[in-house]
Amino acid sequence: MVAQFPVPFADRRAGGRALARVVAARPGGVASHSVVLALPRGGVPVGFEVARVLELPLDIVLVRKLGLPGHEELAMGAIASGGWRAMNEEVVDAMRVSEAAIERVAEGEMLELRRREELYRDGRPPIDVTDRPVILVDDGLATGASMRAALQALRRREPSSITVAVPVASVETCREFADIADDIVCAATPEPFRAVGLWYQDFKPTSDAEVRRLLAESRESLNATSGAGGQRGAPR
Repeated sequence: MVAQFPVPFADRRAGGRALARVVAARPGGVASHSVVLALPRGGVPVGFEVARVLELPLDIVLVRKLGLPGHEELAMGAIASGGWRAMNEEVVDAMRVSEAAIERVAEGEMLELRRREELYRDGRPPIDVTDRPVILVDDGLATGASMRAALQALRRREPSSITVAVPVASVETCREFADIADDIVCAATPEPFRAVGLWYQDFKPTSDAEVRRLLAESRESLNATSGAGGQRGAPR
């Protein structure tokens, strides 16, 4: 589903509020036992607003690119929460990357992934998404490499469906995800696209502290709603 909200968005949270309206307007609406999963760091402010507006629980799914040694901007693979790993065999073969080199990079990125998991979760286990609809959120899709890795890793946790949802994306990438996700929601697909950051007035980096704060605030807000008799976000 593609809507054309005016861009640029003021910031990621404004993009999240716009995205929430598009997600809520889909045919059939949003199931009350859905879960919002965001890609840190930049996807968390977006996911926070989606979860707040839709009164759903918010959690994270972490992805780390495996950069080619000496050319770290080029992805030779990716790892994600839960121990999932995928390699870009074309890059590995073309650049003749050894197994030892792959393992060195993977070990370093896994340490960072675990550091962030521990920091962001505060000792809490991931939300169980088995047989629940998931709304998988980031701040935008350019190539979509991180989102693809997150989606493939998430499939192993057996949600009932996965909707990829972003405030802004390139037309081509949005179309590609229509074939690999159960649903795709792009609030805006401006052309020419060039880069995600162009479509936010404020695109400063999201800090670890902000991720922790928003996750805690989302939990507190949902607990308050449930305590007042609300049932949003409860499994059924």
